[in-house]
Amino acid sequence: MERKREQQSFYSDNGFNTPICEEDLDDEEQLPYHKFSHEKQQVSTFGGNLVRYFKPAALLLGLLAAVLLMVNIGLGVYYKSLTDTHLSLDDTKEIGVKITTLKDTYHAAFEAMNKAKEKQDVEMKRQKQTQWEFEHQTQRGQENQMQLDKITKEIAKLRPHLPLIRAGCKYCPGGWIMLNSMCLYVPLSNGAGVKSWQKSREYCQLNGGDLAVIDSKVKENATVAFLLNHHEETEPSKGFWFGLKYTQKGGMWKWLDGSALVEGYWDTGEPSGNSDNYCASLHPKDNFFKAWTDSTCSTNRKWICEKTPATIL
Repeated sequence: MERKREQQSFYSDNGFNTPICEEDLDDEEQLPYHKFSHEKQQVSTFGGNLVRYFKPAALLLGLLAAVLLMVNIGLGVYYKSLTDTHLSLDDTKEIGVKITTLKDTYHAAFEAMNKAKEKQDVEMKRQKQTQWEFEHQTQRGQENQMQLDKITKEIAKLRPHLPLIRAGCKYCPGGWIMLNSMCLYVPLSNGAGVKSWQKSREYCQLNGGDLAVIDSKVKENATVAFLLNHHEETEPSKGFWFGLKYTQKGGMWKWLDGSALVEGYWDTGEPSGNSDNYCASLHPKDNFFKAWTDSTCSTNRKWICEKTPATIL
């Protein structure tokens, strides 16, 4: 009994609460073993579950630790940069002075720009007026050039007649010109008026001559050319009387000296008259072969006089 008591041990479901005798062990020899095995199995299963559940957590904790390390490094670098760029009070004051200087410079530049803009506006206005004046002077220059060209052409037309004028001054009275070896008078100005064929002849006779006799191609060409060069003054469309008249006696055209017309320079359809009341007139045109027409002698026209020079050439 004592041995049994000495060998008495305390067991429980939890390990301490229920006493178990050795006899009990003998009677139930396998019970504690099976119970212990069951409990061990439970502990082993629980431990495996813990490992299975804690392994991802461990990985997560490792990643978190790495992130925290990187954050710490970044904060260290940022703090270092803040430490390196830290501004002192003097630096702040210096920056303030520079900002004020820049503001003053900006305002000065802005005012200078405004003044320059005003000067530019004034200059643009002045240049616009200069441009207007330039256009005006250009137009005047063009007009003057046109006048110069006109005068040049007139001089070119008159140049061939300079010898005639010189000769006229030497051998012919004032207002007469030397042409066809004769002194010719042509009333160029409109103030001289117009006359009938008979009145024109009387005017020529009063001044020592008679109406012009144009009885050759050379005389015809020279006379027409002279009148064409002065057409603005002489109004050639009105024509000029010269010394050719129709005489019913004999039924022909005769010159003032009584000689018959051999070659005439009549326009198409001329002459049309066939009585003593018809006289010939010259209407200058480029085709001098068709420069003559006839009309009643009472028609008022300009005239052409001729007379022998004072000194025989």
